[in-house]
Amino acid sequence: MHIHSFRSAPLLALTALLFGCVTPPPVGQTPPPPPVRVPVTAPPSFAAAPMYFYPERDQDAGRQDRDRYECYRWAVGQTGFDPGMTPVSLPPPAPPPVVRRDGADVAAGAVTGAVVGAIASGPRHSGSGAVIGAIFGAAIGAAAQESRAQAAERAYAAREQATEAARQAASEPLDRFRRAMSACMAGRGYRVG
Repeated sequence: MHIHSFRSAPLLALTALLFGCVTPPPVGQTPPPPPVRVPVTAPPSFAAAPMYFYPERDQDAGRQDRDRYECYRWAVGQTGFDPGMTPVSLPPPAPPPVVRRDGADVAAGAVTGAVVGAIASGPRHSGSGAVIGAIFGAAIGAAAQESRAQAAERAYAAREQATEAARQAASEPLDRFRRAMSACMAGRGYRVG
């Protein structure tokens, strides 16, 4: 029985050494690796570009003001959208996910695999069992870490896609209003610029 305990002593020392490698450094002494960030595009501005109408029939200033007012009211009535009264606001964009690929899961998987491999293999083959377990544990840890990182990136991409759809939906009524306003002013003898 003492022979087995002498053979498992190196295994216990190796396990203790590997567990010592996984402990995180004290806060403030070693900076963490920089996170990988998904690039963020700036949201487009919803401030509509001004519309210019140039009189082609020598309309005076009073006539131009009246035509603009009447066409504005007509376009509101046709589209149901009043850009002067309807604020367009969207929620602020979500911050990109912080995706860490720092190897912590790989190291933890290797240590766990080494311990499980050493215990499961028995006293005669505990060294080779620890090595095999460490290899498989590291592979499983790497796969788990990458899977979490990809899931975070997919969730962020889905949020960005939904935000872009909301932006397009918010700009659609304004586009319809601008087309109606342009058609009305063109019918009254103005060139739209």
